[in-house]
Amino acid sequence: MFNQPKLVIPRSAVRTTFDILAIGIFVVAIIYGITQWSSLPSEVPTHYNALGVPDDWGPRWMFFLPPIIGVVLWLFCHVLEQKPHLHNYSTLTADNTERLYKNSMLLLNFVKNEILLFFAFNMWTDVHVARGGESFLGVYEMPLFLAILFGTIIFFVVRFFKLR
Repeated sequence: MFNQPKLVIPRSAVRTTFDILAIGIFVVAIIYGITQWSSLPSEVPTHYNALGVPDDWGPRWMFFLPPIIGVVLWLFCHVLEQKPHLHNYSTLTADNTERLYKNSMLLLNFVKNEILLFFAFNMWTDVHVARGGESFLGVYEMPLFLAILFGTIIFFVVRFFKLR
């Protein structure tokens, strides 16, 4: 794994565009959260049950804890995305190295940005629920997020086998 060749692979337009889009939406969600801060009650939802109903509440400052976790995850995945030679591959050859590196980098790009968008959506939902509303997607929120995330992973794993 650590003896794999290091290649310089330029950023693709797809990766750059998805980064800009996800970061932009996340920043808008952060700005929205900041502008709504004064209207939030003293307790905000910190956990939802399987039906999308809050089952735990915490102090208002906890509203910003999930976005901080989202940024940390995004940064970790971003650094890892830039180092495809550290990813795990089977049957890596001189002929397919660049193709497989690009596929792996694109997979990490999609996953990190989908996670960031999920955290942005949750900020919007948390403001709404904290004010007495209901979760926008309710019981469908987590299954939908997981379907998107694992659908992406499956797509790129299948693509990996086609590219080798």
